[in-house]
Amino acid sequence: MNIALVSLNQVWENKELNIKECEIYIEEASNNKADLIIFPEMTLTGFSMNIELIGEKKESSASVKYFQKLAKTYQIAIIFGVVFLNNNKATNNLIFVDRNGKMIMQYIKIHPFSFSGEDEAYQGGDKIGLTEFKGCTIGLSICYDLRFPELYSALGNTSDLIINIANWPKRRINHWHSLLKARAIENQLFCIGVNRTGLDGNNLEYKESSLILNANGESLSPIYTYSLMNIFSVDLNWTKLFKAQFNTTQDRRTKFYKEII
Repeated sequence: MNIALVSLNQVWENKELNIKECEIYIEEASNNKADLIIFPEMTLTGFSMNIELIGEKKESSASVKYFQKLAKTYQIAIIFGVVFLNNNKATNNLIFVDRNGKMIMQYIKIHPFSFSGEDEAYQGGDKIGLTEFKGCTIGLSICYDLRFPELYSALGNTSDLIINIANWPKRRINHWHSLLKARAIENQLFCIGVNRTGLDGNNLEYKESSLILNANGESLSPIYTYSLMNIFSVDLNWTKLFKAQFNTTQDRRTKFYKEII
């Protein structure tokens, strides 16, 4: 499976400019035979607390319709982030649409980032994100979720790979790399992190750091690069062969962990 990761330099709270940039990458990924393209958290706005400006009703979301149209036009599956309004609060969502524009998964970020006040504007989800795509079980997560291994253990029980879309600042980029590597190793699966670049409206700087790690914690090399996009080839059989030689997840004591946590 070929997967494109886009380290988008998001224009702050400007959906029109960001969608135009996204289409350029979507077309390029499609032309280079990518099956799936993944964008960072809150794709068309950046990590904003201004929910009255950026929030949308799920049933009539212009952002979802944009990406559904692009998926059908370029015949490629897309993962992106969008904010939905929910009464007095909002939800921070990951949306997965297939190549025909059908929404196959909506995941609501379980862990709002309280350090930045995200919990004051956004309501956390209460369901894990799992979906099937091209014979692969994919677990879904958003940014701060990465700091909670319990969530990844739950996803790892049935997943072949786990995706995290983020706006993870440069000043904590070592945490990003370390946590992604740990989640890949401890769950023995592919772990994908997609982070933005540039400066946001809060003057936070972001560094290009999107990557795919295998079950041994090693970074994959891209098979194609275009600007801020890298395309990778992911072979799920690699993990099966690796675990056949060195399987640690079989020794988990899930029932016991539930008793002590």
